[in-house]
Amino acid sequence: MNDVAITYNQDESQAVLEGLKLIEAEKLINNEDIVLIVPNWVTFSVPKSGVVVGPETFRTIIKWVKGLNPKRIVVATGSGGGDTIDIMKKVGYEKIIKEENVEFIDFNSGPYDELIIDSTVIKKLKVNKIINEKTKLISFTQLKQHEEATMSAAIKIVSMSIPSTEEHGAPKKNLGIHTDLHDFLYKMAINIPIDISIVNANPAMVGTGPSRGAAVHTGIVVSGNNPVSTDTVNARLLGFKPQAISYLYKLEQAKVGLTDFNKINLKGIPIHQAEEIFTKAIYHQKLSVDDIL
Repeated sequence: MNDVAITYNQDESQAVLEGLKLIEAEKLINNEDIVLIVPNWVTFSVPKSGVVVGPETFRTIIKWVKGLNPKRIVVATGSGGGDTIDIMKKVGYEKIIKEENVEFIDFNSGPYDELIIDSTVIKKLKVNKIINEKTKLISFTQLKQHEEATMSAAIKIVSMSIPSTEEHGAPKKNLGIHTDLHDFLYKMAINIPIDISIVNANPAMVGTGPSRGAAVHTGIVVSGNNPVSTDTVNARLLGFKPQAISYLYKLEQAKVGLTDFNKINLKGIPIHQAEEIFTKAIYHQKLSVDDIL
């Protein structure tokens, strides 16, 4: 499956729901599933900064999953730049988790299983046992340019949330993960598949990231059932072809997903229109990577 929906709505929750409907995401979850939702809570910040996801859209996604009646719903993440529980409380996620009555797990603590990824620097790592218990994984994050990963979107947020600070330090990059970050992201994406990707550009972060860029509300959300294809669209909005992002190119070569726009099943607004909306909001002029499509 390589369905990707680009939706445009100033109400980000509605943009998310429209995208999930277009890719028929409800068909991917049944009442026997253990659904793991991984949101971006990289460090403490207000949602309008573009650093972390918006609490109310986070609630919308939980409610959408609950409506499909899975056996178990777990929210799990591991902050790379702070205490996960502290961030959860300060930003308002804890209140939503309690009100929606779903489980929460901090990836930065155990109990752990061992995951062998054979990356150039990180050969194996400890991962919370929920990684092996879940049957479906949803990635939910903001779209960002990133100073080392080039782009932070669906793949990057899951890959970097899962390693624990108990093993890799805080911030996590201090003990080696970032030495060959793109290979690490590539190997993590192969070993931990993402079933539904939701990448919100309300706001998107440009200039630099993951936490010190400029946040601009664009009205765009990109949703997909293959993380490589989804992140290919996200890269395009930021002005990159997949070859510019090493882990995306390597994942396409490994046949994990498609990066060819002529093969990705695009839904919602056309990619050129999305590029123009995105660039007009950020750069005040309509720009497009190329005129092929």
